[in-house]
Amino acid sequence: MDDFLYKVQTRFLFNADIRIKIPATYTDDQFDILFDVLEFIDREYNSYRKGSYFDLINQHAGSFVMVDDETVRMLKLTKAFSSFFDGRYAITVMPLIRLWGFYKDDMHRIPTEADLAQVLTLVDDSKIEIHGNAVRIAKGQEIVTGSFIKAYAVDRLMEKMREMGINDAIVNAGGSTMAALNNSSHPFWQVSVDVPGKNGSLLMLNIADQAYSTSAQGDSFVEIAGKRHGHILNPQTGHPSANRMVGVITESAMLGDMLSTGLFNETPAGFLKKMQQIQQRHPIEGFLMDETGQLVQTAGLDVYKESTYRERIS
Repeated sequence: MDDFLYKVQTRFLFNADIRIKIPATYTDDQFDILFDVLEFIDREYNSYRKGSYFDLINQHAGSFVMVDDETVRMLKLTKAFSSFFDGRYAITVMPLIRLWGFYKDDMHRIPTEADLAQVLTLVDDSKIEIHGNAVRIAKGQEIVTGSFIKAYAVDRLMEKMREMGINDAIVNAGGSTMAALNNSSHPFWQVSVDVPGKNGSLLMLNIADQAYSTSAQGDSFVEIAGKRHGHILNPQTGHPSANRMVGVITESAMLGDMLSTGLFNETPAGFLKKMQQIQQRHPIEGFLMDETGQLVQTAGLDVYKESTYRERIS
C-alpha cells in the first residue's frame, strides 16, 4: 500500500493533534473544508469550549437550557450507554475528575472515602433531564464530553469526505481514534496498537471503512506519594480503573469511543460478557489488557490481525 501518493495535514483540536491523510490528487484548500467540520463541532459541542451547548448546560446546572437536536441526540445516546454499563460509564464524571486533582497542581493525597461518597452522588447520568430540546443537569453536576465528542467529530468528518467523493483516507485523532475509508484499489489501512507507556507494537490491525478506538492508561495521570493514578476513573467506585488498555473496532468512531471507555471499567470476564451483548446490536471486535498485561479478546478480532487479514482479502 506504500505505492499510493497522499498528502497530510495536522491541526490541533479537541486538545489533540488531528491528522488527516487523503490522496494527493486533492487540493490543499480541501483540507480547510474538512477541518472546518471539526472546528465547528469543537466550537459548538466541546464541553471545554466556553459558550458551547454543553458548557451552557454546565454553567446553568439546576436549570433547563435550550439546546439543538444534535446535543439531544448525543445526550440520549450517552445516557443509554451509561445505563447499559450500570453507571460505569458516565459523562457526569467531571466532579470526580476534579476531586482526583487532574486540574490542580497541588494535589497530594488520595481522596477519602467520605470525599468520594459525597462526589459520587453527582456522578449519575440518569439525573440528566431531557424534555424536547430543554436539558437540565442537577445542581453541582458537570458534564465532560471527552469520552465521545472528538470521535463524534470524526464520524461527521468521514461523512463529509464521502460527500466530497473521497473514498481512500485515514484520520488519526490523537491516537485514541482512527477512522478509515477504503476502495477496491486500497482495501485496508494498517493500525499499529502500541503498548501503553512503553515503546513497541502490541498488535497490527487492518481496518476498512471502520474506526479503531482505544482507551489506555498512558501519559494522563496524577502522581500521589510516588504512585501514578490513571485518568480513567470508575464512576461506581470513584477510583481509577486498574486495567491498562481497551481497543475496539467498530463502524462508528463515537460508538467505539464510548464503548472503549465503558469497557475499561470491566473485569476480563465482564469485558467478554459485555462484548457479546453489544455484538447482538452492533458489529464490534476488540480486546482488553488487564493490570498484569494479560490480554482477553473477542473471537472475531483475529480476522483483523495482519496475517489473517491479508489471507482473507487475497
